Amino acid sequence: MAKIAIPRTDAERRKRRHLRVRKAVNGTAERPRLVVFRSLKHIYAQVVDDVTQRTLMTVGDEGMNGTKSERALAVGKSIAEKAKAAGFA
Repeated sequence: MAKIAIPRTDAERRKRRHLRVRKAVNGTAERPRLVVFRSLKHIYAQVVDDVTQRTLMTVGDEGMNGTKSERALAVGKSIAEKAKAAGFA
């Protein structure tokens, strides 16, 4: 039996982590999944319905000013407000 390669790069580790989490977490229309992606410069948040395989809403920090922490907080508040308005929360 072949051994599974040890992830060595950050991208390989992220992919492995993503697959591990996705085995257990699924979003539905009533309770969609929140996806957060952090790059070195930006942060993005999406609300996803895995049953229909659709992104219901997305928010990014483009055009926002402040530190990375302040922008991340603003993205979180923004996606929460949108989700409440849409009736997900």
